[in-house]
Amino acid sequence: MKNICVFCGSAVGKNPLYKQTAQDLGLLLVKKQIRMIYGGGKVGLMGIIADTVMQNGGKVVGVIPQFLIEMEVAHSRLSEQIMVKTMHERKKRMTDMAQGFIIMAGGIGTMDEFFEILTWAQLGLHSKPIGLLNTNGFFDKLLAYIDFSVEEGFIKPQSRQMILVDDNPEMLLDKMDKYEGGQVKKWLTKQQL
Repeated sequence: MKNICVFCGSAVGKNPLYKQTAQDLGLLLVKKQIRMIYGGGKVGLMGIIADTVMQNGGKVVGVIPQFLIEMEVAHSRLSEQIMVKTMHERKKRMTDMAQGFIIMAGGIGTMDEFFEILTWAQLGLHSKPIGLLNTNGFFDKLLAYIDFSVEEGFIKPQSRQMILVDDNPEMLLDKMDKYEGGQVKKWLTKQQL
């Protein structure tokens, strides 16, 4: 993979592990010569990982809507900044450019990005690897919800298998490199319609 999209928080979080993990992932992307694609912000974990990549000679592409530029949250020192009109256009551009996705700790926006990209994979719109970087067990309760939804018949086991998880950036990238793709071949039957 030469281009990975990173979804993460516009906050840093209370535990210093989140900041450290963002820096570690940024250094790993540089080491592996992977261009980072992200939401273009200068704040929170977004800013930390972008700064780490840029300060160490890596490439970063930010994709940001005009209204966030006007709110002065855009990063000004990236390899490339792409301005779009809407949040949806932002996600679409990042998805088209990326060969895989890493989701780090974050809030509502990060969860929106994760679930949309997972939904698109389930629908067969892409077959790119989706990795949760589970720093400090951040995604444990989310994964418990997804597993319970599988048990209750609301999420197909194949959709759950699309989610790669690790708390170590290098191990997660290794899982993503080995991912063979796949999608739920038939997620609705005629009887369900």
